[in-house]
Amino acid sequence: MRLLRRVSIGLLAALAVCTIVAVQARGFQYYGRQYPSYDTGNSDEKAEFYWSRLKYNSRYGEGRRFGGGGYGFGGYGGFGGNWSRDYPKADRQFLMAMKRLTNVSTRSTEQVVDIDSQDDDPHSLNNYPWVYAVQAQTWTFNEQEAKRLHDYLMKGGFLMVDDFHGTDDWADFMQGMRQVLPNSPVEDLSDNDEIFHVLFDLSQRFQVPGEQYVNTGRTYEKDGYIAKWRGIRDDKGRVVVAICFNMHLGDAWEWADMPEYPERFASLAFRVGLNYIVYGMTH
Repeated sequence: MRLLRRVSIGLLAALAVCTIVAVQARGFQYYGRQYPSYDTGNSDEKAEFYWSRLKYNSRYGEGRRFGGGGYGFGGYGGFGGNWSRDYPKADRQFLMAMKRLTNVSTRSTEQVVDIDSQDDDPHSLNNYPWVYAVQAQTWTFNEQEAKRLHDYLMKGGFLMVDDFHGTDDWADFMQGMRQVLPNSPVEDLSDNDEIFHVLFDLSQRFQVPGEQYVNTGRTYEKDGYIAKWRGIRDDKGRVVVAICFNMHLGDAWEWADMPEYPERFASLAFRVGLNYIVYGMTH
């Protein structure tokens, strides 16, 4: 696997987490519903870390969406595709926060990686050691795709999964996960697990809701009343799949510039993502 070199991490000395919400000052205008044109990360900008998002095939077809919200782009262009929820705004706002809160050399644009791409394709999963996936209750894999993701994780790759909720979503998510890691147990990560302390101390966590909180005051979706921080480890004990279940961190990143969306949710969501990146790139 052509993994990027491990990165050295340091906090910017005088930077407080509350400044995360100032990302709106960098020019995003989504809350005002002005939508710039985005590619899918075909930038020549060189960096230590590339944020990558997994494009997978959905058992429901690329056009079906769940839960509302977000400005997802299906394929490499028009709307659609469960993999693309909150894309690209959530990704770009996360990268802004990462540049402000760490010394990691980070590319300013995200990279879509395609589960179907071969190793010689720039969108190949194996070119990027850390990948983010959403709405994973809808994913499905053929034999080749399942093997590709399995081998990626066993060779040192890291997968963060976000934005699925409730009993039925969990069963559907596991149906796909068992195609990839059929014998690996899923565990609830404890508060003292290293992944919650590599950069920020996150012993005190809470459910991070989607944008619906603004109108409903409700932190949960479906019957996903309690946030679950779960993981799958390899045979050396390293977390290779970090599962954010019954929460929607991507929405918190996306709407961090929305005055009505509470800062405490956005702040925790950014810190969790950064911890997962630091852990994934150093373990």
